[in-house]
Amino acid sequence: MVSLSPSTILGLERTMNKTEADPTEIMDKETRTTEIEEEEGQENYGEGDTVDAKPDRRSRFLFFGSKKKDGKLQEKEQSSESHYRIVSPTFQYKMSHRRIGKCIIINNKNFDEKTGMNVRNGTDRDAGELFKCFTNLGFEVTIYNDQTCKNMEWLLKKVSEEDHSDRSCFACILLSHGEEGMIYGTDGAMPIKSMTSFFRGDMCKSLLGKPKLFFIQACRGSEFDDGVQTDSGPPNDMIETDASPRHKIPVEADFLFAYSTVPGYYSWRNPGRGSWFVQALCNVLDEFGKQLEIVQILTRVNYMVATNFESWSEDPRFSEKKQIPCVVSMLTKELYFN
Repeated sequence: MVSLSPSTILGLERTMNKTEADPTEIMDKETRTTEIEEEEGQENYGEGDTVDAKPDRRSRFLFFGSKKKDGKLQEKEQSSESHYRIVSPTFQYKMSHRRIGKCIIINNKNFDEKTGMNVRNGTDRDAGELFKCFTNLGFEVTIYNDQTCKNMEWLLKKVSEEDHSDRSCFACILLSHGEEGMIYGTDGAMPIKSMTSFFRGDMCKSLLGKPKLFFIQACRGSEFDDGVQTDSGPPNDMIETDASPRHKIPVEADFLFAYSTVPGYYSWRNPGRGSWFVQALCNVLDEFGKQLEIVQILTRVNYMVATNFESWSEDPRFSEKKQIPCVVSMLTKELYFN
C-alpha cells in the first residue's frame, strides 16, 4: 500500500481542478458557437439573385440554391416567405373570342410635293388583296387611304382605346414609303414606334396577353440586295421601290412585326401586280392561313419573296435586285387563325 503525504494529496487536488471543465463554461461556449453559426447562416441566406449592374443595396432577391461552406456545397433550406410561382403554360393563343379581331389597313399612295416622294403605283392592288385575305380569316377590315402623320397617329390611338375584350387579336397593315424606323404619312415621316406604342400592355389593357400583328410594306433604307448567282427563273416586270393564373407580363410582349425587307434596304413593288411582300403574304395566307402557325406562314413568305422575285428596270442600277422580308416576334405563344 502506497502512503501519500498531505502535501502530495493537496497537489493532486489542485491538478484535477485545473483539468476538469466547468459545466457552466461549456454551456456558454456552446451557446456562443450556436449564435455565431446562426448569424453566419442568416448573412449568407440574405445573399440572393442580383443583376449585372452596379450594386444596389435596396434591391435583393431571395433565391433557392446551394451555399459553399468549408469547400463543400450544402443545400439551402426553402424559405417559407418567398418562392417561385410555377405556372402551367398554354402554348397557343386563345382564338375563341366572339370576334377574331380588328384589322386596320393604312394605304398611302399620294404624297405632298414637299416630301419628295413619288406616287406608289400598285399599292391599291395590295390594299384590295389584303382586304379580301384578312376578311377571309375573319377579321373586321377597314382601309384608310392617304393619311397624314397626324391622322395615322390619331387613328391608331383611337383604335387602341376601344374595348377589345371580345376580340382575340389585332392586326395593322402599313403600306407607304419608309426609312429605317420611320413610316411616311402623306405630309412627311414619323416613327413607327409612335403608333405601335399605343398597343403596349400598359396602354391597351383589353389586348393584354393577346397578339398584336403589324405588317409593314415600306423601305427601311437605300441599299440594294444584289443577291448571289443561282439558278433562277425569268425576271419580272419593271419594278419600283418604296424608298425613303394572375401574373405579370412585359409591356412589349405579344407583338409581331413583319417587315417587307431587312433594315437598311429597299423594298420592291411592281406597279401592275403590287409589292413582292404583299403578293407573297396573300398567296400563303390564302392557301395556309387556317392551317399553319403564323411564324410558319411568314417563313414561307420569306422563301417565296427570296426565290420567286427579282427586279427588272430600264436603268441597270435597279435591275436584278433581290429582297428578303424580316420577322421580329415578341409573341409568347403559337398563333393559329383557325
